[in-house]
Amino acid sequence: MKIKEIIVVEGRDDTAKIRQAVDADTIETNGSAVNEPILKQIEHAKNKRGVIIFTDPDYPGERIRHIVDQAVPGCKHAFIKREDARAKHPAASSLGIEHASAATIRRALGDVYELTDNEPSEITKQDLISHGLIGSSKASSRRGRLGELLQIGHTNGKQLLKRLTMFQISKKQFEHTAAQVLQEENDDN
Repeated sequence: MKIKEIIVVEGRDDTAKIRQAVDADTIETNGSAVNEPILKQIEHAKNKRGVIIFTDPDYPGERIRHIVDQAVPGCKHAFIKREDARAKHPAASSLGIEHASAATIRRALGDVYELTDNEPSEITKQDLISHGLIGSSKASSRRGRLGELLQIGHTNGKQLLKRLTMFQISKKQFEHTAAQVLQEENDDN
């Protein structure tokens, strides 16, 4: 699988793992040390070939994604689930793209999202509250599952509405998926 866009990753291990899965070029941010020269390089890459931001599904990865997305609007985004990014060794608690399987990486890159702010979302904060995605004891796990099903990544309560808007998730799709999350939760109990 050849990827036309340049993939923005956190480090060398991510680059090595991605190259095992697909034929692609990468730009490494060197972890959270994203600096101005790297952002300029990403902007140049976006203008020439397009960019896919593919960072780890953890707080530092989301922070890097946010920094790059703010500095270079119009990038595409790929996500993997937290459980697909866990180290296989029981002693290691590491979480990152370098631990994902080649199939998981290919799937994530095949499901790339383009973030646009063309249309305002119909989804409101009240919708998030009524579906138990903020303000409830199970809100974090529900947001995690919703993020998996919608392939928008795990977010905190403040970021969820913004992410739903950026990905142009329709109210109908949101309500259907939120209902599925609650149904799965009920089935498990």
